[in-house]
Amino acid sequence: MDVSEIIIPGDTPGTEWRLPVLRFAGRDPKAPTIYIQAALHAGELPGTALLHFLCERLRQAESEGGIAGDITIVPQANPIGAAQSHFGDLQGRFDLSSRTNFNRDFPLISIADHATLIEDLDDYPATDRLKRQLLHLALGADLVVDLHCDDESLQYAYIDEAFWPEAADLAAALDMEAVLLSDGESSAFEEAVGFAWKYEVPGERRSRLPGRLSVTVELRGKRDVDPALAKKDAGGLWRFLVTRGIVSGETAATAFSGPAVPLDNVEILRAPEGGAVLFHRNIGDRVAEGELLATIVTRPGQPGGSIDLHAPQDGLILTRTSDRLVRRRGDLMKIVCGSPSRAARKAGTLEN
Repeated sequence: MDVSEIIIPGDTPGTEWRLPVLRFAGRDPKAPTIYIQAALHAGELPGTALLHFLCERLRQAESEGGIAGDITIVPQANPIGAAQSHFGDLQGRFDLSSRTNFNRDFPLISIADHATLIEDLDDYPATDRLKRQLLHLALGADLVVDLHCDDESLQYAYIDEAFWPEAADLAAALDMEAVLLSDGESSAFEEAVGFAWKYEVPGERRSRLPGRLSVTVELRGKRDVDPALAKKDAGGLWRFLVTRGIVSGETAATAFSGPAVPLDNVEILRAPEGGAVLFHRNIGDRVAEGELLATIVTRPGQPGGSIDLHAPQDGLILTRTSDRLVRRRGDLMKIVCGSPSRAARKAGTLEN
């Protein structure tokens, strides 16, 4: 395993950021190559724990000559966000300086312009230099996996329709309970990678990308960071690497059995008013249209001081907020459904 660091100079005198990059060199130039990163949202650590244990297996495989395709791993992809706290709370999702989500505003370029990402880096602030370096690393691989997590959540993934159903092997290997098929219309990291491949010929869009993959994996919730889950998920990602011929080994074939639905089929339950939220159903529950899901206590102790929220249609509760004091229009749940939501949705990702 080769370990190197990318140095990202800070925007003020005397500061800099170090981005460790781990590389395993493959022995077969025809084998697929993969880039895996975690903690782009700096407080989302299940992926970092997964990669710690995965690298143990990869080092063993390397010593036995079992690495077929090049593997690049960035286990902590956001040193800038990891250093940003406010009154003791980590602010790893939005950059305190620009107020931009660390997983948005990645450059949308053609793969033909790959090299330009790291040209004239001094012209950009540190967060943009970080994003350009990460995207540059990813576009050197055939397969790209961006490891995130949700709040309280089942295991699921955002996968561009251009990679489905070929990517069902990843969903099966990681025991995902749902797949959300995205339209690739945002500037999030995995969609910026897909954009570069789709527009390999500038101005011409490819709708299918065989042999490629760019995916955001949501490894359950923020608090699901423990050795048992991390080892289980590392084993799942190992199985995927075996299936794709990146490492040598044997694995039993499995099939993905969960729902795979477009983003339009995700109902987002939102708070009509602020208050204390009382949940009646949990993640993983299957609910029927009209079923009571949550109560918002808006004026405690007063007549009519609460609001009941019901399921808009049948579905699977995929995520739930961990907050119990919620703001008006705050997201409470995501529910995966068999039919499109009646609510209007802008193209791109479900949330900021």
